[in-house]
Amino acid sequence: MDGPLYLPQYEELGPPEKTALMQTLAERYGLLFKGLRTFSRWGRHCTTGLFEKAGRELVLVPGDTVTLGWERLAVGLGEADRAELEEVRDEYAYPGTLEELIREDMAPVRQVTIAPMLVSRQLEEIGWEPVTFQDPRLLAHPDWLEDFRQHERAGGGGLNLVGCARFDCLDGQWQPYLSYDMTYPQLRELLRGQGFSLPTADEWAYLCGGGCRTLFPWGDGIDLDMHLRYFEDPEKKGTPYDMQEPNFFGLSIAYDPYKREVVEAETFTTCGGDGGCNLCGGMGPLMGFLSCSPHWKPEVHEDDMLDNDFDFCRPIIRVDTD
Repeated sequence: MDGPLYLPQYEELGPPEKTALMQTLAERYGLLFKGLRTFSRWGRHCTTGLFEKAGRELVLVPGDTVTLGWERLAVGLGEADRAELEEVRDEYAYPGTLEELIREDMAPVRQVTIAPMLVSRQLEEIGWEPVTFQDPRLLAHPDWLEDFRQHERAGGGGLNLVGCARFDCLDGQWQPYLSYDMTYPQLRELLRGQGFSLPTADEWAYLCGGGCRTLFPWGDGIDLDMHLRYFEDPEKKGTPYDMQEPNFFGLSIAYDPYKREVVEAETFTTCGGDGGCNLCGGMGPLMGFLSCSPHWKPEVHEDDMLDNDFDFCRPIIRVDTD
């Protein structure tokens, strides 16, 4: 595929041409164009348009023909990663090599053409409705409110009454949420009504890794100098998590194994996390975050019911290039 919305033709455009292109897209899809932005990460960069629609901040991600999936290490494992994998291999008496152990969970290598998209920069929650403390549905459950008051008096942070309600504290202010059920078809229909859809697994892999051939967008292993969620360095407390910072497309993506991203498929499918299975199993950073690799095999679920504690969505708009 070629054209101004596909790499490398897109990269040859100067700021005036890119600005005109973004203004055209804004008019076509009812977006507020906020200007050009350059995002740089892991040796790659992209100057793209920043947009807003329905409270969502989006960026244009140019299309490209790329290789997705994983077969072998491109650079090699560091000492700590190798030691972690060897421990896992020994614990489970795995007969193969370390590469074969990783490959068990990786999607096969394939070449695909990804169309350009307008992509939400942040993950969005599913199945939580913000309410006030005076909402009759909340007042109807005094036990929930009593649990919250005890938690607040104890000086705790956020409180999640699983499947019922949640209380978040931001800048000293408490915000209650009520939980509600949502199915995979209902989510797709909701987004469709707003003019959005979900990325496919291939599109998601491209958004996450950009076609990288290493295990992660930055290399073949976990850099222990990174500030990783769930592996806190006390000296870095309060600083941003490295994996959560915007990538070269300007997206905050695949940074928390507990947060599965729902993708477009025939049945309920997720990428970008395993619901914390490896972390809960006591594994180290590499295995704990392996499901955040762009090459991780998509997980197909048995039923259509979403879990609002683990499932999240990233709305997109596919750009018509005809």
